[in-house]
Amino acid sequence: MDVVGVGRGLVGSRAVFEHRAVVLGSDVEELEAGLVGLVRGEAAGGGVVGRVRSGVGRPVFVFPGQGAQWVGMGARLLDESVVFAEGIAECERVLSGWVGWSVRGVLRQEVGAPSLERVDVVQPVSFAVMVALAGVWRSFGVEPAAVVGHSQGEVAAAYVAGLLSLEDACRVVVLRSRLIGERLAGRGGMLSVAVSRDEAVGRIEAGVWGGVEVAAVNGPGSVVVAGPAEAVERVRGVCEEQGVRARRIPVDYASHTAQVEQIRTELAEVLDGLTLAAPQGRWVPLLSTVTGQWVSPGEMDGGYWFRNLRQPVRFA
Repeated sequence: MDVVGVGRGLVGSRAVFEHRAVVLGSDVEELEAGLVGLVRGEAAGGGVVGRVRSGVGRPVFVFPGQGAQWVGMGARLLDESVVFAEGIAECERVLSGWVGWSVRGVLRQEVGAPSLERVDVVQPVSFAVMVALAGVWRSFGVEPAAVVGHSQGEVAAAYVAGLLSLEDACRVVVLRSRLIGERLAGRGGMLSVAVSRDEAVGRIEAGVWGGVEVAAVNGPGSVVVAGPAEAVERVRGVCEEQGVRARRIPVDYASHTAQVEQIRTELAEVLDGLTLAAPQGRWVPLLSTVTGQWVSPGEMDGGYWFRNLRQPVRFA
């Protein structure tokens, strides 16, 4: 099932996309027919039309973890949005102090650019895209009431919230992903499974899913388990036999598990001395997916970013 969402509204003190509609369809033709009907004012089968209620709170910016990327993301927006292009350029300027490749080159798939399959490439590039997109949203008057991030997405959330400088956020995302690539890559895997946390824990403790840990709780019926590659593949096979939906996540390491303990000392060294001065002016509340609590200024030091990688993601 594919979904197209459209909206119309004012920017500024009034709601953005005040009038909204969702058109549902199983293929492009159905979606196009639904959109044509919407323009004509006709009721679309399977569609939803509505208007934003007055008094509704402001939106929350949600930043994803690794796995949300795709080849070609942002390339067209570089040409069509000045704000997005400027955001990418600023991130690239800061990242250039640690990496020898171009963010824009990766997004445009230029000859010689490194692959998004490398963890030390995809995480900094995804960070830059998330930060630049937040700049685009804000340029249209969309200001968040709060921000939240899933795993590496929390680095982008911390910068957008005003709790980390761009320099320190880039430092976290580059040096941490580099350590992952050097020490952990090729030694593990992650699997998205459509069961509750309690179900997953029960199967792990019973030995049915031996060798893996719960790495993330994404919703009432969605978790991620991780561990050694062979254990993850074995669990995937068990799920297939039992009719449980399971999908391998395109990573070759087991973040949010005991495997991360191997880089605790090195990560503490490279992230020592993060600038954690109180934010200047108003800052945006950030709900931590590490602790489940609101973050206080000065809390996101090097130790926090180790826990962000080591502990399960409490996204739900």
